[in-house]
This record gives sequence, structure tokens and C-alpha cells, in this order.
Amino acid sequence: MNITYKNTITADEVNAIRKSMGWRQLPPDERMQAELDEKEFLISAYDEDKAVGMATSGGTILLMPDYQFKGIENEFFNRIFDFTRKKLRPGDGISIEIRAWNEKQIALYESLGFQISTPELRGIPMHICLTNQIELTDKRFKQMEFKEE
Repeated sequence: MNITYKNTITADEVNAIRKSMGWRQLPPDERMQAELDEKEFLISAYDEDKAVGMATSGGTILLMPDYQFKGIENEFFNRIFDFTRKKLRPGDGISIEIRAWNEKQIALYESLGFQISTPELRGIPMHICLTNQIELTDKRFKQMEFKEE
């Protein structure tokens, strides 16, 4: 494994990562590529010429399962933290929240300085997913492949 980091990624590469994670694919159109190109902060991880992960300051972190828990997440978070700290004015602060889905993720996030929140301290997390393409539920996003016609 020879991981290098870049500040760019293509829409097709993002979809390959999403597919490896069992997530639905997004339409790899010009709009998606423009959104990636316009990110204020974006880092991507490559193993040789293969994109294996990406992270943005907007909170998107994607990493192929075969590459998880091998230090890439740490690099992503440290670069996000550095970028965010540089944006803060003296006396300012920011709260970053993340969801952990298993004990391995909890251990990783705690090693990076995250603390487990409780409803008494932070309230109850809530969410809404809005889209005009498919109905989203808590059960899981359905995998969708977009093909050029």
C-alpha cells in the first residue's frame, strides 16, 4: 500500500468509492464535478493511481472498506482540523460532530480527541434527508447506479 494525497478527485472516482462502501451512486455529471472542484477544502487518498478515499471540510468522509483503520482516516481528520483551525479568528471555536456506528469507529474517533456526547450535555441528534430523486429512510440508502443514456 503506497498512499499519496491530492487535492482533487473526479466524480467517477467518488462513485467508485461510494459503490465499494455499499452506498448509492450519484449522477456523475458536470454539476457534481463542479461541486467537487469548488470545495474550499478537499483531500483525496490514492493507492498508486486508484482513488481510495476523500474528505471535505463540509463533513464528507469516504473511504473504501479495505483501506479503513489503516491511518488514512487520521490523516484526513488531522488535515481537516488544521484547515479549520487556520480559519478561526482569535477567541473563536467550532464544534465538530460525527457519528460512530461501531466500537472500532468509537475507538478511532476517541483517539483523535472526540468525546462521546450524551443527551444531557448535547441534546438528542436529529436529522432530515431531502431529495427529489428517491425516498430516503433510516433503513439505508438503496444502491442506485446512474448510466449514461
